[in-house]
Amino acid sequence: MAGHNESSASGKKSGEASNDVPTINAESLQSNMKIVYYSRTFMSIISGVIAGILGFTGLSGFILYFLIMAITSVGLIAKAGFQVHSYFDSWNQIILDGFLGGLLSFVLFWTFSYDIVHIF
Repeated sequence: MAGHNESSASGKKSGEASNDVPTINAESLQSNMKIVYYSRTFMSIISGVIAGILGFTGLSGFILYFLIMAITSVGLIAKAGFQVHSYFDSWNQIILDGFLGGLLSFVLFWTFSYDIVHIF
């Protein structure tokens, strides 16, 4: 993951650098957000297939989805070295963004794999 741009503080003394506000490189932030969305979409598809193969129905399938998304959030935070503000604007971007968007992929692959394995 790409971090904040700190090149402006490199030419200053260490006493002056503590007063600087860290700048954010927009391209790096956009790249990091793409990684979060791709990871969530991939994990949504995989968890949907797992829920369908295991035959989860109703609330148990959604519990699996929320559990997998929580594990994915922790994994992304660990990938960032638990220094989220070095790579993102806020914690919400890594914890919540793409959470509900992946739900549609999860339901699609959940019903598809359930139908293939248990109905046909």
